[in-house]
Amino acid sequence: MTGVGRTVGIGAGIAERLAASGWDVAHSYWTPYDDRMPWGVEEGAAAAVGAALGAHGARHLAVPADLADPEAPARLFDRVEAGLGPVTALVLSHAESVDSGLLDTTVESFDRHFAVNARASWLLIREFGLRFTGPFGTGRIVALTSDHTAGNLPYGASKGALDRITRAAARELAHLGVTANVIDPGPTDTGWMSGELREEMTRQTPLARLGTPRDAAHLVDFLCSPQGQWVNGQLLQSSGGLK
Repeated sequence: MTGVGRTVGIGAGIAERLAASGWDVAHSYWTPYDDRMPWGVEEGAAAAVGAALGAHGARHLAVPADLADPEAPARLFDRVEAGLGPVTALVLSHAESVDSGLLDTTVESFDRHFAVNARASWLLIREFGLRFTGPFGTGRIVALTSDHTAGNLPYGASKGALDRITRAAARELAHLGVTANVIDPGPTDTGWMSGELREEMTRQTPLARLGTPRDAAHLVDFLCSPQGQWVNGQLLQSSGGLK
């Protein structure tokens, strides 16, 4: 798993759900990203996530990785394979997400969003495809996306690229029997929303609540399971009916 830098994040929720289902879990994180975001660095997060995974009996490994570096995906796979063995499922939960619009996005910001959200995802999927040796039909790729674009142009545009890359993997890795799907979890309350935005999103959702990391985790868990094999090449909306 990528993008497990905070205990309250979607990534941490997914990692713990997979551990509870019997998976061993390696996860990446990058604290310099958290440090420049409003929520800041959560000290001890990697150890806390590891403790939660270990409580389910899972072997686990935390690896810092700057996914803006094109060499990072291969190094990450090397570390994970050395520590836990061959990778049989890849969950992409990382993101660069800094708000800016069509008129005020800088070239530097645009390029960094695409480097992290699109290029790194392609390179991670490529490494997975090159290294996968599991039985036909057992490999899994799941990526988390977003349909937010207006006011968050580089993030939304790079996530659109992620969608296409991941869904292409369902075809291009067919000879390996690897499934690849994308999930849009909708607005998920992990502490980044203002009170006003929280109220507005709750009002727009038929179930009258926000998404939680657990909501996304249950779907990822299903897609990674044998029962989820027949779902392939899909972009799945899992947002409580938000309009």
